[in-house]
This record gives sequence, structure tokens and C-alpha cells, in this order.
Amino acid sequence: MSKSALPECQTNARDQWLAARASEVLPVPYFHVVFTVPQELAAIGLQNKGFFYELLLRISADTMLEVAANPDHLGAQIGFLSVLHTWGQNLLHHPHVHCVVPAGGLSEDHSQWKRTSSPRFFLNVDVLSRVFRGKFKHALKEAFQRHQISFHGQLSHLADPKHFVRLIRSLYRQKWVVYAKAPFGGPEHVLHYLARYTHRIAISNHRLLSFDGQNVTFRWKDYAHGNKKRKMTVSADEFLRRFLLHVLPPGFVRIRHYGFLANRRRTAALALCRKLIGEAASPMEESVKTAGCQSQWSCPKCSGPMLLVERLTAPQIVRPLSYERCVLDSS
Repeated sequence: MSKSALPECQTNARDQWLAARASEVLPVPYFHVVFTVPQELAAIGLQNKGFFYELLLRISADTMLEVAANPDHLGAQIGFLSVLHTWGQNLLHHPHVHCVVPAGGLSEDHSQWKRTSSPRFFLNVDVLSRVFRGKFKHALKEAFQRHQISFHGQLSHLADPKHFVRLIRSLYRQKWVVYAKAPFGGPEHVLHYLARYTHRIAISNHRLLSFDGQNVTFRWKDYAHGNKKRKMTVSADEFLRRFLLHVLPPGFVRIRHYGFLANRRRTAALALCRKLIGEAASPMEESVKTAGCQSQWSCPKCSGPMLLVERLTAPQIVRPLSYERCVLDSS
């Protein structure tokens, strides 16, 4: 079977899921926040997948909800979607959580929609990082005391309380990585963006370049060196080993909703949010609200309406051709 003929097993599920989400997108800008853990903890997570991934999703969500509710920050009840990913571009184990969140939330008494202080700023990532680190540390210590995590092989020494406490202390001195991307376009772009993160697997077909019977070559992006595109060749056994690192425990749900988007309150909360957003919409939100319903451009070929998909920033538009050639040549 050729590479192009391989089935994209997640495509149908993704399309059905996105169709269901279309009615849930609010007419406001959205932010993308990512939580990661130090690599030392990722190794523990690989030996305790179900517990660790559940903890990662819960602690990242608790962090977002707590910081957003603080009057010193947003002072609002937010709602968001979280997606667990366990891989890096090189297929090695790299657990992290992607959160897609509207720019604002409900006031404590649910009487108004509270917008973020700036259309390009959601929550302080340094504060998110510190709270996330503290909560995770506390949860790990409790889990250790309750014997909810186990250690094997090269991690066996961590079963000794002294070694485990020493590890936790060393990690607490590190800065844990939490980052937020700038907000993106209107509702139709939110769905397009979600499609890139929800129903993905560790590697998609277009990144597979060749298989000669013994070795697999695939394309990957080196984030540590300016997102440089590279090629990697590994044995078939190593490729399968890396791919199987990302098999989730049976029944594990890696796409979850929190805050006012939680399943039990989503319908009523979204209706209230739309009502309050309509009452307090800023000019920017009004333009987002109408995007996709009215088109300012017509297709030069068929004269049909053209819809806004994404607004590019200046660095994305002004990109030297020589740089593009350099990246392609080096890959």
C-alpha cells in the first residue's frame, strides 16, 4: 500500500466532532494556552500513564480556572477546551496540554461578560506557570504517599522517599513552561484551528517520506532551533517503539471541556454568554461576530463570496524568499 493510500483514521471522527462544536463557538477572539511538564516528570508519566495524564489535564484546568477567577487577573469564570498530546515532532514522549479559550468569561454573579484587559493578552503566563508548578508538586507528593504511582527500571530509585523528595525539590526550582499564543481570527478560524489539535495522532501521513524495508524516514520540525524542518531516519523497530509510546490507556478521554463549557452546564451557559456578549460587545468583537456571515470580497474566478479564514501578521507576510529556500535546501 502506498503512503497516500493509507487511511487517515481520525478524519471522519474529527469532522463529526467539529460539526458538533460549530454551534458552541462564541463571537469573541480565542487564545491558545499550552502547559508542559519537565522531562524528568514525563519519564514518570510514561510508567504511570492513566494517573499522570489525568493529573496533567486536571491540574492545568484547575490552574486556568483559579487564575482567571482571581480579581487581580481576569476576575471571571472562564470556559475552555483541553486536548492532551503526548508526543513531540521527533515522536519521543512529550506530554503537554493544549487549551483553547475564549477571551473573557462570566462575572461572579453571571450578570456580565468580562473581557480581557487587552485583545492580545489573556492571563499572565508567569503566574500560570508558578500556580501550575505548585499544584502539580502538591498532587505528586500526595500520590506518592498514597502509593498511587510506581517506578520501574531506571526510575526504581525514586521509590525511596528521599530520592523522590529530592527530585520534586529540584523540579520546583525550575521554571515550568506555560505559553499563550496571540488570539486568532473569527469563529470559522477557531474551528479550523481546533482541527489541527483535537483528533491528531503522533504522526500524520504527509510527514512520512519513505520506507526501504528496514528504515523509516520522516519529516519533523526542530522547535529548539528556530522551527527548522529536518528529516530523520530510524529503524522500523525504533519507529514502531516511538509510535507505540503514545497509545493511551483503554477508555482514556483526551479531549475535555471545563468551566462554563463543561458538559453538564454548557447549553445554558453558552446561551447566557451570547446574550451578555451581545450587550457588551466591543467593535472588535462585533467584527468577529459578523465574520463568516458577510463577505467583503468576491472570488475573481466564480464571483462567489470569500470568507475570512486567518489574519496574517506582518512577520508572516514579509518573509524573505532566500530564507524559504534555505529551509527547503537544509531539509
